[in-house]
Amino acid sequence: MLFEKPLVYLILGAENSGRREILLNLIEDSYGPDERPKVFISESEKTGPFDGKLGIAVKWKWWDGNIIAPVPDETKIIFFISDGRLNPVDQIEAFKIWLLAQSLELARIFTVVDSNLAEKNPGLLAWYDACIHFSDVVFMNKREGVANKWMSDFLARYKDEAYPCLFELVRSARVKNSALVLEPLALRISQTFEAEDVWVVSGQTEDDENDEEIKDGDEEEVEMVIAEDPYFTRLLGGRRVKEIPDIQKYLETPNESQGVKE
Repeated sequence: MLFEKPLVYLILGAENSGRREILLNLIEDSYGPDERPKVFISESEKTGPFDGKLGIAVKWKWWDGNIIAPVPDETKIIFFISDGRLNPVDQIEAFKIWLLAQSLELARIFTVVDSNLAEKNPGLLAWYDACIHFSDVVFMNKREGVANKWMSDFLARYKDEAYPCLFELVRSARVKNSALVLEPLALRISQTFEAEDVWVVSGQTEDDENDEEIKDGDEEEVEMVIAEDPYFTRLLGGRRVKEIPDIQKYLETPNESQGVKE
């Protein structure tokens, strides 16, 4: 599969969930020294022990709801690490605009789950639901000490809803099949990055689906509009219809299980 535009992988997850360590494993397994991808990370993220090996190219900036990140010349592949303390939905919304403005092609979206943090904080389930809604691959990381029942219930939640994304159980930040993970094939529930091709009839309800087609001369006007992702929908006051927890509230107190920082 050939792409004319530079490919971008977006990596979601909470701060200290192991995103950089997993990314380093993917890069070392998949790219030679002469084809190293560019790694973008938020300027507000703390420096971690893997930064030197990753060769971070750009510190991107979150400014007034926008992503500020210039793309270096000759860039072919980008791994874009989200800000692990900000709302992922806000970032994804801005990320799509940034992709279009920079003429980039989305390859895949990853979510790294801090299993220990998620198990101890059931309130975070809605936060991970949002991330996984947009994801093609989900890495279940930091599983040491996590109850098997919790892990089974967590995975079953998405299997029962027929989520098409891949779920990878990560041990020691090692990914079993890097080629499969990096394959630029969309496996996500969300269609926001394909929205140009997704259309719905404005005002149509489920009861309307079985009605006969509107005939010529009918007074009702039918308008075709681009479908909006449910996580992006806002109320008149500006608040989102589907709100998610503030991840910072769960990261204020250091978690002993989080181990080495990213």
